[in-house]
Amino acid sequence: MGRHVFFLVFAFLFLGSQVFWVVVVGKIGAKFIHNKTLRRSLGAIGVAVYIFLLAYNFLSARDQAATSLTLKIALLEAPVRWWAFGSVAGFVLALPFVLTNFLWDGMHWARPNANLQAKPDPGFSAARRRFLSNTAVAAGAVPLAAAGYGFVFGRVEYEKSFVRMKLPRLPREFQGVRIAQLSDLHIGPFMTSSDIRHVVSMTNALKPDLIVLTGDFITWDPNTQEAAVDSLSGLKAPLGIYGCLGNHEMMTHTEASITKLFARRNVKILRQERTPIQVGKESLNMIGVDYEFRRHHGPYGDNRVRQYLEGVKPLMNPDQVNILLSHNPNTFDRAAELGIDLSLSGHTHGGRIALSPDLSIARLMTPYVEGHFKKPGGQLYVNRGIGTIGVPIRFGAPPEITMFELVRT
Repeated sequence: MGRHVFFLVFAFLFLGSQVFWVVVVGKIGAKFIHNKTLRRSLGAIGVAVYIFLLAYNFLSARDQAATSLTLKIALLEAPVRWWAFGSVAGFVLALPFVLTNFLWDGMHWARPNANLQAKPDPGFSAARRRFLSNTAVAAGAVPLAAAGYGFVFGRVEYEKSFVRMKLPRLPREFQGVRIAQLSDLHIGPFMTSSDIRHVVSMTNALKPDLIVLTGDFITWDPNTQEAAVDSLSGLKAPLGIYGCLGNHEMMTHTEASITKLFARRNVKILRQERTPIQVGKESLNMIGVDYEFRRHHGPYGDNRVRQYLEGVKPLMNPDQVNILLSHNPNTFDRAAELGIDLSLSGHTHGGRIALSPDLSIARLMTPYVEGHFKKPGGQLYVNRGIGTIGVPIRFGAPPEITMFELVRT
């Protein structure tokens, strides 16, 4: 039922937004192109091109095999994805002004004829209508501009976050150990192999002692897994590279195959497993789990659980600091109950398009959108990830490379 309601709301907003912008473009065209025949011809060509681009993108919605940004993708896919988000978001902002204009006109014409003398004069009414119409267009243009910035710049403005992670039970040998976290790379045409290698270079330049990868290396196409693993193969850390898997590995049924590919490059993917991280005579206990969920999630029943982190307690070592790699940050509540000292997650992309973590669509799926969280029993850090899915835009949630420095106090 919920999905049907969501689809109907989205369909209304999309169709309404397209009608709104067609009217806006038509009015702008009338101001600058006075020849009606020419204006209609250009309008017909524009509509035909628009329908072709929509159809092309709909038919290739999950064709993400490309791991480089080709000219075809740049010309046929990128503009439509920008427009799809920006036009709908702009329409949502413009809608209050459009409705106000409509309701005001309705109230005006609904008055009894006997009160004609009380109606506003035509000049005032026309000025008010122009003001509301212009304000609607101006408000609607803001998300279009923001989406353009987020596509061209925001999605590749990598941010390095430095976090001093205080772990009271940390062994003295681990004081000052540096852990780098990467998450949600989503290799594809808008996060290419070259882009990932650049991120690898930036990460190596931070000289981490240990690197953790928290899932979603690919998006929809299993054929991209080898390119994703190969792009990450340049990572270097003396204490090793460890990871867990995300929901996109689950959905593409690549959990086993990508784990083997990583193993060939000396990257250990932990799947309901633990491994010691040794420094001198001391060690930490690193645990990793596959993506887990509790709500309905399509046909992927193997990863659905009644309670998060079932079977993890036997993997814990009560005498050591336990660090959990779990793509889904919603496992944190249970991790804290179990006494896991630190959970590292991703999945949310920081909302990708957000004014703040509290004003983010990711809040619909988790209270843990991005950053550092604490509660009795443990701590969590949610990495914003590197890549994108669907609409290749980031605004207010830049891609993130996190560097932790472990300290006792």
